[in-house]
Amino acid sequence: MKILAVLLLVALAVFLVLYVTLIGRRRLAQRTTAVVPVPPPVPGADGATGTAGVGPARLGPLEAVYVSTTLHGDWLARVGAHGLGDRSNALVSVHDGGILIERDGARDLWVPVNAIRSATLAPGMAGKYVGADGLVVVTWAVPEADGVAPALVDTGLRTRRATDRGGLVDAVRHLLAAQQSPAQQPTGQHAPQNQTQHSQHDPYQQEAR
Repeated sequence: MKILAVLLLVALAVFLVLYVTLIGRRRLAQRTTAVVPVPPPVPGADGATGTAGVGPARLGPLEAVYVSTTLHGDWLARVGAHGLGDRSNALVSVHDGGILIERDGARDLWVPVNAIRSATLAPGMAGKYVGADGLVVVTWAVPEADGVAPALVDTGLRTRRATDRGGLVDAVRHLLAAQQSPAQQPTGQHAPQNQTQHSQHDPYQQEAR
């Protein structure tokens, strides 16, 4: 009889923990839905050409863990909307058109090249600390959608192989450099300035030193 009572108490405790976690996730998603727009779809993902619209691959795919996406500059401000706060295994690749993150059990994430602001290494985010230079953090602006204004966010990735982290950061930075190159710009237009500004003041770079 005592054993049955203990088992019932344990089951009740587990249920309460799961219930509180579920309610918390729902509230987080509701709060951030009004702050962060729906991310853009993967180009060509719904068409006959698959993901050909992302452009030629520059790097990858690399095995990684998608850690989370947070509001820019705040490691604890996890974005619960649109599945952006869900941790999952992933394949990450850098293309001429942007960064493709193919996630297990979650919607694939596409970061267009014109939305990327910087890429750097960081020790942790969203309550997960992995040590110096353990995460690749991509800062990008989610484009306006459904009346929600653009939002600047940080997406954290931990590659399976430590040696891939520096290569991923370099590939993203080279992609940005190619976009900023005068040879890539139409006549009379200047390269965007915001990528450099954000990388200079990125709080993750300060923490990772």
